[in-house]
Amino acid sequence: MQIFEFLQSNWPDFPGIVWITAVIAVLLIGISKAGFGGGVGVIATPIMSLVMPVASAAALLLPILIGADLLTFRHYKNQINKETIRILLPGALLGIVLGGLFFNQFSQREALIKIGIGIIAIGFVVYQAVKLLYQKKLESYTPSDTTGYGLGIITGFTSTIAHVGGPPFSIYVLPQNLPRNIFVGTTAVFFLIVNVVKLIPYSLLGLIQTGNIILTVLLIPVAMLGVQLGIWMNKRVNQNVFNGVVYLLLLLTGIQLIMGRSLVDVVAGP
Repeated sequence: MQIFEFLQSNWPDFPGIVWITAVIAVLLIGISKAGFGGGVGVIATPIMSLVMPVASAAALLLPILIGADLLTFRHYKNQINKETIRILLPGALLGIVLGGLFFNQFSQREALIKIGIGIIAIGFVVYQAVKLLYQKKLESYTPSDTTGYGLGIITGFTSTIAHVGGPPFSIYVLPQNLPRNIFVGTTAVFFLIVNVVKLIPYSLLGLIQTGNIILTVLLIPVAMLGVQLGIWMNKRVNQNVFNGVVYLLLLLTGIQLIMGRSLVDVVAGP
């Protein structure tokens, strides 16, 4: 009875569009964590930022990201490149601190943060296009340990403010031409550590809220479904077509965030 009363008093009062967007975002997170889609989970925070404040979106998705990392880790737990984690992690921890300070400084300037995430979203699409055009040069590039430390800082910072640490992480890791299973396992372990550490600044900043926790718990099965779907898609679905559709959606999302009109407003009409 007490549990029912607790749920009734703390049930998140979100519009239907928020629930729909959350399901789509979490499915993409799960698919991405399973190694399919070239990091398409990066779209999760941007599209959630269309329907709720950025800080709330980031806090809502963080436990789900941790859960998805744990699920992925189960499949690739013995397939890790420890040297990559050793080089990137110190910078990432510093980046998390800087990201927490950024949130603390600009938490009341929602429009500015959304513009920043919109720029990051569009930048990610541009990054993917450049990577496609210069794939051979990227593969021949060998980043130094110092470069890895700097990319680790960027990874931790962008991961903290918008869960989009994938691009700088990939810039360091992709030239190593790791086997696919090692790449996925290393990514899962690295971001599992990063995401768990991010709980500290999120908690200190009061971003973890009861209503969001309830929604998070309800979405965990969706994340689990996404991971299993990603594993299945790895063997049966054309990744390039899937990526193209998602990157187009991310580009439009970035433009929408920069324009400053929420998806709730768009659905509601003029």
